[in-house]
Amino acid sequence: MTAVVAAGVAGERSKMKVAWPFRVAPIRILAPIVVFIAVLACWSLVSHVLLDPASRFLLPAPEQVIAKGLLDPLARTTILSALWSTVQVALVGLVVAIALGVSFAVVMSQARWAEYSLYPYAVVLQTIPILAVVPLFGFWFGYEFSSRVIVCVMVSLFPVVTNTLFGLKSVAPAEHDLFTLHGANRWQRLVKLQLPTALPAMISGFKISGGMAIIGSIVADFFFRQGEPGIGRMIDVYRQQLATEELLTALLLSSLVGLILFWLFDFLARRVDRAQGLRRNV
Repeated sequence: MTAVVAAGVAGERSKMKVAWPFRVAPIRILAPIVVFIAVLACWSLVSHVLLDPASRFLLPAPEQVIAKGLLDPLARTTILSALWSTVQVALVGLVVAIALGVSFAVVMSQARWAEYSLYPYAVVLQTIPILAVVPLFGFWFGYEFSSRVIVCVMVSLFPVVTNTLFGLKSVAPAEHDLFTLHGANRWQRLVKLQLPTALPAMISGFKISGGMAIIGSIVADFFFRQGEPGIGRMIDVYRQQLATEELLTALLLSSLVGLILFWLFDFLARRVDRAQGLRRNV
């Protein structure tokens, strides 16, 4: 009888653990909302009180930004269309960067000579000033979709490589010894031990690269003036026209896209952590 009761309690605890990833603590929702309201209040104070009416175009009030940037049909359509073009480039570049970065990290984790040969060039790629090489990409590959994707890959590749390599090399020696004891080959060790262990670190790299891919796509838009206009080109147009309301709307929506990508990877990271914790408790 006692064994049955204990099994039932264990089953209920297991259900609670499985259901937890779908719950969100209230503080995770309330805290950003409070900060958002505070930022809006400070913004309105500066615009309505501190700025002279003749200079108020430099920082329009939030309601003016919403009215001209989001509620105006022409401006809203233009901004959202440009934003979608930028998001497409960023997502494709992010996927390519993840594929290349994970592949390079796996190769480097399997042989010291590969790490010594490839990792310095990954560091060099990170230190190259992106504004200097973007015009060269336009000369070499044209000014269309593919060139913008290359810029996104260049900007967002390094965090994936670094975090994935760190995760692959962070396996405990005792676990490697256990796999050696069971006669595991290199492929089995990689798939069943190193990659699962490295997954949280990999997702952390994806979170960083998601925002950087958006930045890379916007930077490419500034320079590549041909093809479908992205949000970077519209930001430059609004800057020249002193259309501050539309400019702020474009900037805020671009930031929102990067924030959504971060949240998605953060949710995935919490799910992975929870799954690995349940697996260790079994």
